[in-house]
Amino acid sequence: MAPAAIAAPASYDPEVRIYTKTGDGGTTGLFGGGRVSKSDARVEAYGTVDETNAVIGLVRASDPPADVDRILKAVQSDLFSIGAELACEAGRLGTLQGTLITNAEIRKLEEWLDELTERLPEPSGFVLPGGCRAAATLQQARTVCRRAERKVVAAQGAAVERSEPLVYLNRLGDLLYLLAQRCNQAVGRDEERWTRKS
Repeated sequence: MAPAAIAAPASYDPEVRIYTKTGDGGTTGLFGGGRVSKSDARVEAYGTVDETNAVIGLVRASDPPADVDRILKAVQSDLFSIGAELACEAGRLGTLQGTLITNAEIRKLEEWLDELTERLPEPSGFVLPGGCRAAATLQQARTVCRRAERKVVAAQGAAVERSEPLVYLNRLGDLLYLLAQRCNQAVGRDEERWTRKS
């Protein structure tokens, strides 16, 4: 049986396509007009930030508590801003004014960290990632966020001009850990602790 044809939307313009072919040679464009290899350290950095954002999207799709979802929605927006900054050609950050992460967003993460620390049991030992689906996926997001942090460190210098993206990702890794704990708390799931072999 032949597959059904995909109906084009009413506003379809055959001259506008999602593929550009400009990356077929292994390079990608930066904000500001320059091009770099797709294996460039900055591309690794903003690609891993994007991956973090996608995993957070999986968390939000698993119906987490409303307070967790509200925080994650704000974080996703911030991660888009960080990705844009990392994808900006050196010396052209002025074109992103109004979207750059500032100390205000970092302080907001710290406020959420402080609030969660007060509400959650004091951690003792290492936690095995798991519990409810939202918590397990938040632990996955945490590990990807830590990788993004390492990629940003590797891209520091000409490719990363400000410290705020790195500081934000560092705080975010901690926040994702506590949000996982919050999700398990919300559904009454006890977190499993790692026990050292005797």
